[in-house]
Amino acid sequence: MQNATASIVFFALVAAVLVLGFAASRWQAGGNLGHIEEWGLGGRRFGTWVSWFLIGGDAYTAYTFIAIPALMFGAGAVGFFAMPYTVLIYPILYVVFPRLWRVAKIRGYITGPEFVRGRYGNRWLALAIGLTGIVATMPYIALQLVGMQTVIGALGLPGHLPLIAAFAVLAAFTWTAGLRAPAMISIVKDLLIYLTVIAAVIVIPAELGGFSAIFAKVPAQKLLLAAPPPGSGGAYTGYATLALGSAMALFLYPHTMTGILSAAGPRVIKRNAVLLPAYSLLLGLLATMGFMAIAAGVKAMPQFAGGFAKYGASFAVPALLLNAFPAWFVGVAFGAIAIGALVPAAIMAIASANIFTRDIWTQFVHAPSQQGETLVAKLFAIVTVVGALAFILAIPATYAVQLQLLGGMWIIQTFPAIVLSVFTRFFNGWALLAGWVAGIASATWLAAANHFTGSIWAFHVLGFTLPSYIAFATVLLNIVVAVVLSPAFHAIADDRARDETTALDYL
Repeated sequence: MQNATASIVFFALVAAVLVLGFAASRWQAGGNLGHIEEWGLGGRRFGTWVSWFLIGGDAYTAYTFIAIPALMFGAGAVGFFAMPYTVLIYPILYVVFPRLWRVAKIRGYITGPEFVRGRYGNRWLALAIGLTGIVATMPYIALQLVGMQTVIGALGLPGHLPLIAAFAVLAAFTWTAGLRAPAMISIVKDLLIYLTVIAAVIVIPAELGGFSAIFAKVPAQKLLLAAPPPGSGGAYTGYATLALGSAMALFLYPHTMTGILSAAGPRVIKRNAVLLPAYSLLLGLLATMGFMAIAAGVKAMPQFAGGFAKYGASFAVPALLLNAFPAWFVGVAFGAIAIGALVPAAIMAIASANIFTRDIWTQFVHAPSQQGETLVAKLFAIVTVVGALAFILAIPATYAVQLQLLGGMWIIQTFPAIVLSVFTRFFNGWALLAGWVAGIASATWLAAANHFTGSIWAFHVLGFTLPSYIAFATVLLNIVVAVVLSPAFHAIADDRARDETTALDYL
């Protein structure tokens, strides 16, 4: 009966937000949805609060709300890297992206690769940046399905039919309303997430005897990072570089950049850089749910044995909620997580479609009409959703996790071409492409050497061991290669005259 009640509430919430997705085509009307800037960026008209919900929905996905507590549950204190990581991202947002927004608005750019092509006049560099974004996004979408699949499984629902049905409807309202649909739904999603987390951090500690009792039940080795041995940075440098590298990468993903470029102006972006840290507080509270699950002993409860066997540590949050709350609230909480999968998945599909249309199809296949351009984007968005769904149904979820880990190491390699290029024209486009190749190749090689199961590599420098997040170390190599080669490439083929942007664009 408990699962039946929770399932009814769950499906009622998901159905309600899907209806909102279709209604979104009439929301903030005034532009032609047949134009890709309207369909793919919402006409760049989202104000401070809508952008706050949209960018927050972009960055804090369903998988985040499953994975961070799961990391705390399984590995312990290293999971807290999400706190400094989500503190560091907002200065980057404040400093970099208002400038990028100005250029994109003036020049009509809707993607990061399009900015790179305009800046360097090099469509091959833009193609490399665009393909990196699409490839890094695909497993990210699949992981949203993993998050949704976990809560559907926790409800005891058999088969993949609910997942297929939800994403079929997602594809339909994405086609109809474009970015307006996830923007509207993100408001509901975030309110439900806040409600769930606030209720959890009040009710569950009260049931378990308070936070002191919770931390007393967590094994000592999970409470703090291990002290580094002599001659090594140990877990400390791994933790620090994981936070810094993750922060450098987050807003380079196509879906987060799409959310930023849809804002109504630079001031909206700056306000959000100030307001969005509220999500970091939420994430910190959410992370402690991993320790609550340890203290509650959910893994040892026989009713959850099947869930942990199938989903591993990712089942910690669903098990904790099932154990602590009445059925109706479990339905609300699971609905929030599922909607938290639909919102970013839709934005990811739209962002990938924008890149495919502007930076691949138009540049290398055919330059369509305005209506034709939007049609290509819509078709590719559907292909992206179907591809991610097929991926997760056909391939074990562990592969999606491994590919997403690799995707983070790849997407950070676009940092020099996008972020640094907002501030300087020192680089040559071909040198940036060489740096990108060096970064992608070294990151992939190191990840493979780790058997695609870990993101930290121990580098040995002058007799000292420095464990580092692979993405961070390899993007430094990328930058060094681009810096060293740029003067030589300028001597051969100086591309600074091909820059279609001007200094006034950035002011």
